[in-house]
Amino acid sequence: MERIHIRFLRFSAFYSPLLMTMSAGCLAEEGLEATFDVVGPGRSIADGIAEGSVDVAQSATAVSFDPWAEGLLLPFRHFALMNRRDGFFLLRRGPADVAVGADGDAWTALAGTTIVADHFFQPLALLRCALSERGVDTSGVTFVDAGDPAAIEESFRSGTGDVVHLQGPAPQQLAHDGVGHLVGSVGEAAWEIAFSSLCASPEWLATDVAAAFTRAFEKGRTLAREEHPDVVARSVAPYLPGIDHGPLTEAISAYQAMGTWSGGIEIDPALYGRTVELFQRFGGLAVTPSYDDVVAAVPR
Repeated sequence: MERIHIRFLRFSAFYSPLLMTMSAGCLAEEGLEATFDVVGPGRSIADGIAEGSVDVAQSATAVSFDPWAEGLLLPFRHFALMNRRDGFFLLRRGPADVAVGADGDAWTALAGTTIVADHFFQPLALLRCALSERGVDTSGVTFVDAGDPAAIEESFRSGTGDVVHLQGPAPQQLAHDGVGHLVGSVGEAAWEIAFSSLCASPEWLATDVAAAFTRAFEKGRTLAREEHPDVVARSVAPYLPGIDHGPLTEAISAYQAMGTWSGGIEIDPALYGRTVELFQRFGGLAVTPSYDDVVAAVPR
């Protein structure tokens, strides 16, 4: 078996394609076995790839935009698309029947609320996009930065804010626990973009191991997209401790239904362009990063 090391930005049901690649035997079928870790203090994606301790990482094409604007090329290229829609949901405190606007819509009723939001650059840009697309007047909305996803959930459970903004299955678990009710999916409301990607060094991408990994990932992504949500949930559950089976299955079902993992793994130039447009409108990006400087071809 050829050993590889994978680095995750974070764990959630949203990344089921890569989790299934590891848990469903897809790597072993290609003669690979993997170790993995998660970004944390002293463990960045760029440093891990640059020093050779990380072979492939879960990231997003947009992480390369600001460095490119400053004349810097990161030590990796994005070569495979995992998610083409945002994976966040909004959950509002309290029962559903009292949190609708005059038009009966739960989204427009978000005007004037306090949202405990993930302030990482891409989730925040997609949240602003979704609110705009749903006609929410954000002039009176307060966005609270409580820290990382665990801190966001804890802050909301402790009473901060009216609404919380988290990836599945955390909001589904909060609803299951009676903390609030789901308002809707940011992924359904916002634009389709090249959201989550896999990245690696150009040198690694030229190897036979990279081609084998890519075949395994394609299998894992297909399983995440096409298997019954219950099957996917049982396979990825070991990576998501503390989550009940029902909320996890519900989150995976929602991702499948909205086409989060649809299409091929190539990062389409048109979808990349839509991503750049999103950040120019909702993220303050003032340049148009070159596709060829950010994206690499799928290794075959």
